[in-house]
Amino acid sequence: MAIFEYVATDPSGNSVDGTFEAADETDARNILAQYNLTPTSLNLQGGAPVQPSAPKMDISNKSAEESAPASKGKKSAKKKKKKSKGSLLDIQIGGGPTNEDISVFTRQMSTLIQAGLPLLRSLEVMIKQQEKKPKFKTMLETVAEKVSSGGTLSDGLAMYPKTFDKLYVNMVKAGEAGGVLDLVLTRLAQFQEKSIRTIKKVKSAMIYPTVIMFVAVSIVTLLMMVVVPQFESIFEQMLRGAPLPGPTQIVVNISDLFSSNPVLVLGGMGGLIAGVVLLKKTKQGAKAFDWLGLHVPVVKDVVSKSNVSRITRTFGTLLSSGVPILQALQITGDTLTNVFFVNAMTNIHNAVRDGESMAVQMDREPVFPTMVTSMVEIGEETGELPDMLTRIADNYDEDVDNAVAGVTSLIEPVMIVFLAVVVGFIVIALFLPIVSIIENLG
Repeated sequence: MAIFEYVATDPSGNSVDGTFEAADETDARNILAQYNLTPTSLNLQGGAPVQPSAPKMDISNKSAEESAPASKGKKSAKKKKKKSKGSLLDIQIGGGPTNEDISVFTRQMSTLIQAGLPLLRSLEVMIKQQEKKPKFKTMLETVAEKVSSGGTLSDGLAMYPKTFDKLYVNMVKAGEAGGVLDLVLTRLAQFQEKSIRTIKKVKSAMIYPTVIMFVAVSIVTLLMMVVVPQFESIFEQMLRGAPLPGPTQIVVNISDLFSSNPVLVLGGMGGLIAGVVLLKKTKQGAKAFDWLGLHVPVVKDVVSKSNVSRITRTFGTLLSSGVPILQALQITGDTLTNVFFVNAMTNIHNAVRDGESMAVQMDREPVFPTMVTSMVEIGEETGELPDMLTRIADNYDEDVDNAVAGVTSLIEPVMIVFLAVVVGFIVIALFLPIVSIIENLG
């Protein structure tokens, strides 16, 4: 990766500069274009300049504040350059705010705007609260610059697509267009808070099974590498070449493999896990895992209901915020990961675009339950589709919680039984030769 120095203009005509990493000149120009920056100068750091795509800006194009001889104006210009540089570096390096940070920011921005504070003043208040999160602070400073130069809040947020996704930006844009930005931010905060709570519930529910699995693997590894070799030496001395029972021989062979080639065994386990992860990243592999998620009896309810809940809540939030239905369908589809639900949302989008009812196409998609289709049909007929979608999402959120609790309650005894069977088999296999030794001694 090479380091490029750039001078560019943003959509408002302001001059910004900085440095960032890119593979080559084409990659560098693509990165700048991604953030709506038009390069006037693009150089390799410490090397020859790259041919610019536009003539270098004349100093007369700079704002009066930048060209003023006063020291305050110079400091302000330097500060602006630093912020622009920081925003691009943040995007390239990463380590931005968490989902909880974005949720808190959204909730507080909504409260400030509802209290009557101007947008720019609200952003300044939020910037002061981010002293412990310098990267998020730099992002908000750049957004505030965008707003102060005549841009909209959605334009500023769109400069950070990895932090503020399409759902967020489009809802803010709809709130700005309808003059209800505070209401839209409140809905966004509620949406994010519910999503975070659901994710935390699932993670907390999986802690116990994960601990049990870790303990099981640790115990089996300890038995195979420490305990079984000691029994094996005792059997060799006491049996004097007599054959071992079948179960004992299996355990001894596995123990020998662990003891003689621990790197190979651990590498094989790691390779198996890596192979599964890489397989899931392929198109066919991802489709196979998605199919299993919708058909395996233990987890299909969780996967299906969580996807329906996410679709209805996202789509309902977008519609209630004033986003056009086709755009809302497209954004909702972009938030999904299960290929079968993605395809279903694409088909619904195409059907609505062609003038067909949304409920009619949903009824053709096997991933949507009949109850959901019926409630959507009622919502379309009564003109209360956003409220109906929100009710569906609330119902399915409760169903997801119950399904997760059911899966967890089922996994726990299964894991305990699995651990008992494995350890019990090893113990019995080790005691079979001891019984033979005792009989011979008798």
